[in-house]
Amino acid sequence: MLDRPNKLCFASDYMEGAHPLILERLVSTNMEQTGGYGSDHHSEHARELIRKACAAPSAEVQFLVGGTQANACVIGCVLRAWQGVIAASTGHVSQHEAGAIEFGGHKVMELPGDEGKLVADQVEAFVTAFERDQNRDHMVAPGMVYISQPTEYGTLYSLAELEALAAVCRAHDLRLYVDGARLAYALSTPQNDVTLTDIARLCDVFSIGGTKCGCLFGEAVVVPDPALIPHFLTQIKQRGALLAKGRVAGVQFEVLFEDGLYERIGSSAIEQATRIRNRLREVGVVLPIDSPTNQVFLQLDDKRLELFGRSVEYSFWEKPDATTTVIRLATSWATRAENVDRLLELLWRLGSDD
Repeated sequence: MLDRPNKLCFASDYMEGAHPLILERLVSTNMEQTGGYGSDHHSEHARELIRKACAAPSAEVQFLVGGTQANACVIGCVLRAWQGVIAASTGHVSQHEAGAIEFGGHKVMELPGDEGKLVADQVEAFVTAFERDQNRDHMVAPGMVYISQPTEYGTLYSLAELEALAAVCRAHDLRLYVDGARLAYALSTPQNDVTLTDIARLCDVFSIGGTKCGCLFGEAVVVPDPALIPHFLTQIKQRGALLAKGRVAGVQFEVLFEDGLYERIGSSAIEQATRIRNRLREVGVVLPIDSPTNQVFLQLDDKRLELFGRSVEYSFWEKPDATTTVIRLATSWATRAENVDRLLELLWRLGSDD
């Protein structure tokens, strides 16, 4: 039941609980007595499954509770005290994490993004300018590049784009970190050509999101070369981010990766989001961002937005001018086709309303 049962809820992609298979496994293993802090056999099995899926047999895999926690831990553990992290100005660590990275002592070095994406040439120019600056010893040094797949705008890095960014990072001794909070939706998008294996091959650290992708909670952080973050578990503990009942996260990722569920779970979300985008185009609503994934962005004048908001929960995105607003609709693995049907009917009426 929704908090507002008379409204359709498309505000985000983590409004529901967990995939039924995960709930079943949590119930069936509930009375097991296991070791804590992720030392249990379910967590170990989940790690092996993730290593296999990523073709990264030596990778360290740790399970954290949420996305901001994972980002803050990774960035704080990788960077030295004098370093900062390069991110798009629209990136999650830049906009929607309440300054968590700066709170941990590291500057977010913002660059303008191209539909939410960093461009390799842009990063190259920024880092080269820093290296040539005679005052660089008085400045924060770039030490990492942060991207997300998909981006905050629902756009995707192609394999060629990811390879180009990785080449720049390696040329300048920067670490490349991919935030995969919504990675399941990227993997399920027909336009996507980046696999888990590609990410593990090209990136120094990445996360595999569970909170938005079928879990009650949880993000798996993967470090292909464990030497990058010595004593990672200990550092997670220092940051208050180590879950005592770690098996609760391990069980969930065990289910997601046992038979490829993670790489399939986003398919229905992409299908339903595509239906919504197609209807919006039919009725002439502006789509300011060309997102192929589960996030749909639309621009409405304030009169129509007020009408729309009576029936639909949505996320505010930005206000490009005094009379229009960009909002976001998000589908998820749990989005019901019948609710999308109702939304499509509302959109049809919205488009025909003078």
